[in-house]
Amino acid sequence: NTVYELNGTVLTVKPVGELDSLTAPDFKEELLPHLTSVSEAIIDFEKVDYISSAGLRVLLFAENYLENQNANLKIIHINEYIREVFELVGFLDVITVE
Repeated sequence: NTVYELNGTVLTVKPVGELDSLTAPDFKEELLPHLTSVSEAIIDFEKVDYISSAGLRVLLFAENYLENQNANLKIIHINEYIREVFELVGFLDVITVE
């Protein structure tokens, strides 16, 4: 159900539901081709209500992949639960969250 919108070189990704051990591998596989040749990827968490360590690994992969392309990753619209998870694992120091 993930929506991908490319506006010039800015990619907006809108996943839905949970990013966990069941959904994260498919999300990563689906996301990777969209990350090539972008200057920025924005992942909109408005419709994501849960993230596990598997989902966090996908975000870290995307951050590293984009950094190697001199591109940026930004995550927007996270809920309080996901913000707490990001704080606990130190993601707020690594990934731009708005």
